[in-house]
Amino acid sequence: MFERFTKAARTVVVLAQEDARQRGQERISTENLLLTVLAVPGARGATLLAQAGVTARGVEDALRADDRADGNAGDAAALATLGIDLDEVRRHVEEAFGPGALDRRRRFRTGHIPFDAHAKKVLGLALREAVRIGDRHIGTEHVLLGLLHTGTGRGQRILDGHGVTLQAMRRAVDELGRGAASG
Repeated sequence: MFERFTKAARTVVVLAQEDARQRGQERISTENLLLTVLAVPGARGATLLAQAGVTARGVEDALRADDRADGNAGDAAALATLGIDLDEVRRHVEEAFGPGALDRRRRFRTGHIPFDAHAKKVLGLALREAVRIGDRHIGTEHVLLGLLHTGTGRGQRILDGHGVTLQAMRRAVDELGRGAASG
């Protein structure tokens, strides 16, 4: 399937693996794919997300909020009683040392990092979206459409939180023109 990916879409996959590695993840997830679609300037997926008002910072903020909801809300409340804003501390540390600097899982994995089940599903759906549109190649816009399908993990939930829907993004892709400069 990867032979059908455009250069920009291949870059998304490579960057997703690097993002997962930097975050100490065991598998590439949909949030890695979402962040790296945003990281390929000029590619159709990044352009469409920018038009929808989605930024890398907004995605990172949503990931942090999701992580807090999963576990350290009690820690934040305890620190707040001491006058310490945990969100502000995290923001300063991540500005200085990079995203995920405070995460406990900071093992750097070498070699190939596999996709998790949701990320695999997104890539399969990207192929289906390309076929549905009639495109011969899979571009970043198709990866974005794959991310928007219900049940594809955190990436989809974050996009949903930004008000981005599959139907609206399909219309936006169609407006860009079928097959023209897919990226």
